[in-house]
Amino acid sequence: MKLPRNATIAHEKMVNYLLQWRPENDKSRFLGSAGYTEKDGEQLARDIRDQLLCLEAEFEDTTEYGDMYSIAGSLMGPNGRTLRVMSIWMVESASNETKFITLYPKKED
Repeated sequence: MKLPRNATIAHEKMVNYLLQWRPENDKSRFLGSAGYTEKDGEQLARDIRDQLLCLEAEFEDTTEYGDMYSIAGSLMGPNGRTLRVMSIWMVESASNETKFITLYPKKED
């Protein structure tokens, strides 16, 4: 199944979570290897929308907040390096809105 192209990808999630260094579960170093910096929140959101949302989503689980989906794919960063990623999305039960939750490095099968 494909998730809607107009899914919500919060700018704050890009700059205050994915692109900001964290002592635990840091993703900024991983994304930095593809050229993303704290100033690239809009670029990262655009790349996630353009490069991942066009791929097939797989249902993962139903929570009290909504249905969770994953999209595995490749994300090419500003420096041309491609990262294998797993992205997580939720379709909220209350609003039926699709929202980006997170992404992380995809482990090779």
